[in-house]
Amino acid sequence: MKILIYGPKARYDLYLPDYVKQLPVELVFCTSRRPTPEEVEANRDAQAIFVDAITPVTREVMDALPRLKLVHSEGVGFNAIDVEAAREKGIFVCNNKGCNAVSVAEHTVMLMLMALRHGVTGHEAVKAGRQIQMKEQVMVSNAPELGEQAVGLIGLGDIGQAAARVLRPFGCELYYYTAHRRPPELERELGVTYLPLEELTARCDILSLHCAVNEQTVHMIDEAFLAHVKPGAILVNTARGQLVDSLAVRRALLEGRLGGIAMDTFDPEPTPADHPLVDLPPEISTVYSPHLGGITGGSFRRAHRNMWNNLRLLLEGGRPNFVVNGL
Repeated sequence: MKILIYGPKARYDLYLPDYVKQLPVELVFCTSRRPTPEEVEANRDAQAIFVDAITPVTREVMDALPRLKLVHSEGVGFNAIDVEAAREKGIFVCNNKGCNAVSVAEHTVMLMLMALRHGVTGHEAVKAGRQIQMKEQVMVSNAPELGEQAVGLIGLGDIGQAAARVLRPFGCELYYYTAHRRPPELERELGVTYLPLEELTARCDILSLHCAVNEQTVHMIDEAFLAHVKPGAILVNTARGQLVDSLAVRRALLEGRLGGIAMDTFDPEPTPADHPLVDLPPEISTVYSPHLGGITGGSFRRAHRNMWNNLRLLLEGGRPNFVVNGL
């Protein structure tokens, strides 16, 4: 079986399970960031594609690969894959559900702490020889502790639940919203309280996004949403950039309706320096990271273990795990 891989060979070599060397597979590492007509034409006999979670796999690519059986995201996200086209063609689309929940939760809380505790501005002040001036400014700013904050988790899947578990020992008030409320026993276990979205938005000091991207959630953080935010609230995004209407958030920051942002993901990626949420005045409170939330050795080990196990299941005539396109 030929597998087209859109990801660095060094990464796949590092996390490759030993048993894969015994499987009847041919690995083709593609040099482009996304499938090109030339690569696809040269590998028309490919039966599987492994892709980074933000790499698009279109209907046209699937049309050009008549033997394709599986498109597997290397992460949890799969919104760049045309899942409907794959379903029509009988091609499994799979993700690595839950593989990065702990690491993204850790990263989420790190961004919250950096936003509240001057993680970036304090670092820059020390480098500039302004330690005492910065310290004196913070001493009269009534800087909050994380445990004093009401945190709203928008989405309570694997990552949202992991974030709640990490946050609970801080003593935060924890609220959540999902389209479908979770069972009472899970709410008690996590120490979270369900609120309708508008009420959560108005009550919480920190709003943390943990939703998948779909037709209902694209640009859910828009002008209507931001009209209800608690003044000075911080928006944290370790989910997907497409959840955020960047221009609407920029306006809310410039007008002082939002107190700051802490962002691990943007739309688009790669993110240009003149992006509306990056090219902001220095007085706006911002914390950025380059989509690192799920990038830990543990996440990749779990992800690659699942990917290659799914491929082995397919070779044996079985059904892969975590199919996301309804097959």
